[in-house]
Amino acid sequence: MAELTLHRRNFVRAAAVSMTAGSYSRVVGANDRVQLGLIGCGGRGRSVMGTFVKTEQVNVAAVCDVYGERIDRAKQVATEAKSFGDHRKLLEMKQLDAVLIATPDHWHALTAIDALNAGKDVYCEKPLTLKIEEGPAIVKAARVGNRICQVGMQQRSGSHYIQARDEYVKTGKLGKITLARTWWHGNGAHLMKAPLTERPSNLDWARYLGPVKWREWDPPQYFNFRAYLDFGGGQITDLFTHWIDVVHMFMEQDNPTSAVASGGVYQYKDGRTAPDTICVFLEYPANWTATFEATLAPGITGAGVEMCGTEGKLFITRGQFEFTPAGRGAKPTVVKSPKDQTIEHVENFLDCCRTRKLPNGDVYIGHRSAQASHLGNIAYVQKRRIKFDPVREEILPL
Repeated sequence: MAELTLHRRNFVRAAAVSMTAGSYSRVVGANDRVQLGLIGCGGRGRSVMGTFVKTEQVNVAAVCDVYGERIDRAKQVATEAKSFGDHRKLLEMKQLDAVLIATPDHWHALTAIDALNAGKDVYCEKPLTLKIEEGPAIVKAARVGNRICQVGMQQRSGSHYIQARDEYVKTGKLGKITLARTWWHGNGAHLMKAPLTERPSNLDWARYLGPVKWREWDPPQYFNFRAYLDFGGGQITDLFTHWIDVVHMFMEQDNPTSAVASGGVYQYKDGRTAPDTICVFLEYPANWTATFEATLAPGITGAGVEMCGTEGKLFITRGQFEFTPAGRGAKPTVVKSPKDQTIEHVENFLDCCRTRKLPNGDVYIGHRSAQASHLGNIAYVQKRRIKFDPVREEILPL
C-alpha cells in the first residue's frame, strides 16, 4: 500500500512538472515584483503579509476581509492596496500574480479553488481544508490550472528541519523508527477573547458565515473561531497538521491507515465545540505510530516532535533539534536555529512563482497532512476507531 501511495504521489508531481508555462496568464520575471493580494486580514494574515513585504520581492496590490477594521489595519502596511469585502472581486484584478489566503478554515477550500481557477498562484495558510473531502478538488484545480500552491506548513522550508532529516533520519542513525510523539500545549490562539459584544456595522456577518449554516451574530464564533468545529478543526488541524507534516517529511510517508482519539471540553465551558484537551493516535502501514497531545489547561505549555528509534531519538522544535543516541548516559547533539521558517517558506514560494517548480509545501503535501489530521477529528467526533484507505482516500465501513 505504501508503494502504491508513493507511485501515486510521484505521478501527480510528474504531471505538474510536465506542464508548460504557455498557459500562464502572467509569468513573473526574475526581476519582477510579485503582485500579491491578501485574503483574510486578521492577525495571522497581516503577520504573513509582513513577511512577504520583508522579502522586498512583492507589492501588496489588494487586501480583502469581511471586517473593515481589519482592512484598515492591513492598509497601514499596504498603503496603496485596493480594498475588497468579497474575494471574488479581488480575483478579478488581472495584474495580481498571487494571493495569500489567511481566512478562517471554513473558507480555505472555496477561496483557494476560486483563486486557482482565476489563474493566481496561491499561498494558503494551514490547514488546507476544513473537511476531509475538500482536498482532492483543490489539488485538481492547482494541477489543471498549472498553478503554484504552497500550504503554510513552514517547517518544510526550515533549514534545521531539513538538516535534521538529512543527517539523522535519512542516514538511519535513529535505527527503526516505531513512534513519532508530538505535542502542543497552551496555544493561546484557541483562547481569544471577543473585544466587543455588538456586531460592528462594517463587519459582514453573513459573508463571514459563507458555507456554514446561518446563526445569529455570536462574538466568540467570530473572534475565537478556532474553538468551533464549524469554522476550524480545533487544536488537531490547527496544530497537529504542522507536526504530522514534519513527521511525514521525515518518514517520507503520508499514509495513515487508522486513527483513534480521545478528549473533550474539560476546562473551558464557554460554548466551544472543539475539545480543549485531546489525544490522537495514527497508525501507518510501515509499522510505526504517530501521536498528538494537546491541552489548553492553564500553566501547561510547550510543543515539539520526538522521533523514537531503536538507535536513538530526535527531538525538534522551531528553535532547535537534539539527537540522543541510544544507551545509558548518552549525550545529545544540539543544533540551534536562528532562522525564521516562515520567511524561508515564503521565499521558497516566491522562487517557485518564477521558476514554476513545485514548492516545498506543495498543495498535495498540504492535502495529505490535513487529511491525516482530519482522521483524528473524525475519530474524536464519532467516538470510534477509524479505518482508512490512503490510496483511494476513503474511510472504510465498520
